Amino acid sequence: MRVRIAGFMIMAAVLAAAGLALATPASSAQLTEITGFGTNPSNLRMHLYVPDGVGARPPVLVAVHYCTGSGPALYSGTEFASLADRYKFIVVYPSATRSGACFDVSSPQALRHDGGSDPVGIVSMTRYVQQRYGGDPDRTYVTGVSSGAMMTNVLLGDYPDVFKAGSAYMGVPFACFATTDGSSWNSACANGQIVRTPQQWGDLVRAAYPGYGGARPRMQIWHGTEDATLRYPNFQEQIKQWTNVHGLSQTPSLTDTPQAGYTRTRYGSTGGMAQVEAISIQGAGHDLPRAGMAAETIRFFGLNTGPTTTPTVTPTVTPTVTPTATGPCQVTYAMNTWNTGFTTAVSITNSSSAAVSGWRLTFTLPQGQTVTSAWNASISPSSGQVTATNASYNGSIAPGASVSFGFQATHSGNTSKPPSFALNGTTCSAA
Repeated sequence: MRVRIAGFMIMAAVLAAAGLALATPASSAQLTEITGFGTNPSNLRMHLYVPDGVGARPPVLVAVHYCTGSGPALYSGTEFASLADRYKFIVVYPSATRSGACFDVSSPQALRHDGGSDPVGIVSMTRYVQQRYGGDPDRTYVTGVSSGAMMTNVLLGDYPDVFKAGSAYMGVPFACFATTDGSSWNSACANGQIVRTPQQWGDLVRAAYPGYGGARPRMQIWHGTEDATLRYPNFQEQIKQWTNVHGLSQTPSLTDTPQAGYTRTRYGSTGGMAQVEAISIQGAGHDLPRAGMAAETIRFFGLNTGPTTTPTVTPTVTPTVTPTATGPCQVTYAMNTWNTGFTTAVSITNSSSAAVSGWRLTFTLPQGQTVTSAWNASISPSSGQVTATNASYNGSIAPGASVSFGFQATHSGNTSKPPSFALNGTTCSAA
């Protein structure tokens, strides 16, 4: 078991290396441990984050950690708390207490409604928040990473009456990890060797709560193609399961590429709140969520339409403003900041009548800002005057067309934007 769990231990290091550990919100709200929250057969621990200024019936998000992790580790290592500050929802962080800190997603008790084990404790936490803080039962959601993603699948199967939607980062289908010998590990499932028909997968979910005839939770699924811990075939098996649960075709209603390396499919509708949404990340291993992905989960849940007033709290999103000047190029630069970090989405528009073939965008980062990673471009050096250079696939910009890239960075308190931009040596107008 020790060797098997080791595959999950990369999660804490990956989240920290990605800069996501910098996402702890800078507000008066604090992560608080709650005891005596209700029936808790496996002695889970509960931590709760209630942002300043939540409304009378706030949404509730349950965020479930990876093996070897904890609720506080997921709180400090992901962007969900910062997003809660912005959109005013409450976050519940369960913690597993058994050896290895994995959640029970394999026992017969865990795989049926009110059967016992970890799902019962997590639902007790959820209901406690609904009762004690007025949490909205119609806006209660769950997300999880690795072992927590498996638990997300389990909770949606066991408690479709409690959770309205889920988002699973690097998980496996409901009941894929099922065992009957007391073991908490299923190598065949982890290695992507359990393949079933959509009907078979759907029947496992339906059997978890016999007689339930209500609405089923929507599902968002994330997976990297090079995941060596919970292999990539589990991505398609989850799609098969949840499309069948919703009575949907295996043929996507929409397929697109929201950014380089991402393939997104939606089932049941083409909109952003489809019954099932699946995002495959080319080349990614067991290292999700990456920066910006949590915001996509919040968007899928519909929580990004809530109140956004944050008096003294980060993150803030710098609004995109129409440039006041024209020239051969225009640059928009939209920042999403938290207490010591930020991400930026940059768009370059070719306003000239000639195509650009190969681009280099030069700008000066304000003092204290340092780039840690970038996508759709390479950036060098990491601070001061930097140059973003096109990737192999986006070097051409036709007249009137645009290209986009982004990066993540740290800051020491200065979150201002670069004062100017130059494309291949020519000054651009900027928003």
